[in-house]
Amino acid sequence: MKLYFSPGVCSLAPHIVAREIGLPLTLEKVDLKTKTTETGADFTKINPKGSAPALELDNGEVLTEGPAISQYLADLKPESGIAPPNGTLARARLQEMLNYITSEIHKTYSPFFSSTTPKETLVEREAYLRKRYRYIENILAQREWLVGDKFGPADAYLFVVTNWARGLKLDLTEFPALLAFQKRVAARPAVHAAMLAEGLVKA
Repeated sequence: MKLYFSPGVCSLAPHIVAREIGLPLTLEKVDLKTKTTETGADFTKINPKGSAPALELDNGEVLTEGPAISQYLADLKPESGIAPPNGTLARARLQEMLNYITSEIHKTYSPFFSSTTPKETLVEREAYLRKRYRYIENILAQREWLVGDKFGPADAYLFVVTNWARGLKLDLTEFPALLAFQKRVAARPAVHAAMLAEGLVKA
């Protein structure tokens, strides 16, 4: 299988999941501005959405959207226990959290990456983001991980999107449990390996 990624974007989350469960993937970097891969392929022919990640399966099919890819990878190695079994309430809780991160946190960051976003919009979006993080903070103040008692796909996803705050100079010190969570995740060997492979950290 091949994971098409762009360093530091949400494709890092399924990359982390794969390394956590010891599932080897071929990696191919994508330039999201030019929509070309590092081998010169037209990425829009691989993923018409033009966004990373995209997972090319061994049969040639392509799966997109990070939360879907992370769950698919987890289910390839159910013995890892990184995601609860399908059809259980615990799995629905994982999907609930992944959806929350997607709609309430990930997408709230989007305007910050556009140079044309009006300042007043950024102010409003930052206030909204802080409200959404308050919910996460309350969870992490009570337990180590977002869902259940072990690291999982939702934790990888939250870690990746929250890392964007550093580059954007967003001060998250009002969320100590969240910041402690970020340090916990960053210290995981699989997370370090994924970030090293994407050129996000040094050896």
